[in-house]
Amino acid sequence: MSKKRITYPAAFKAKVALAAIKQEKTISQLAAQFKVHPTVISKWKAQLLENVANVFVDGRTHKKSQEDDHDAQSLYEKIGRLEVEIDFLKKKSVHFN
Repeated sequence: MSKKRITYPAAFKAKVALAAIKQEKTISQLAAQFKVHPTVISKWKAQLLENVANVFVDGRTHKKSQEDDHDAQSLYEKIGRLEVEIDFLKKKSVHFN
């Protein structure tokens, strides 16, 4: 019978990787403590070190500009529809006067 693959939550991975980075214990000691294979701990540590710069990326400006572009687009479309509607109503109101 095959073993099921264990998936660990991101918070657990971060905790183990940070403990590995602190180097207060060896990878083998951490593996015994957290019941995870030493290779996995090394892999999580490497992933943390690779992606640590992304923690400080300010994503607000990029997202905001995309959202603003989308909002502006939808507002221009609405303005166009309203102008067409106003022109139509102006033409029809001539018949009622």
